[in-house]
Amino acid sequence: MDDPDAILAELFDVIESRKESLPPDSYTASLFTHDRGENAVLEKLGEEATELILAAKDDDHEEIAHEAADVVYHLLVLLATKDMDLDALTGELADRRG
Repeated sequence: MDDPDAILAELFDVIESRKESLPPDSYTASLFTHDRGENAVLEKLGEEATELILAAKDDDHEEIAHEAADVVYHLLVLLATKDMDLDALTGELADRRG
């Protein structure tokens, strides 16, 4: 199994890179350039969270994993939109484990 920390860091790096370079064929870049701006990211995160809840209700483990990945991805896009880094999230999680 790959290192979860490394996977999240790599994904966040890609998101940040797409935010900077805005390649025209990138879904990630399209979230940063959408004419509705931040609202588009927030709506997508809400949509994915709803899909995760429905997958959990149906006890569909494969779909739960798929939708959870979508939620995490869009959460990281939101952090990048707000000019936050991954350390803000991981630091908060570390603080909570007490």
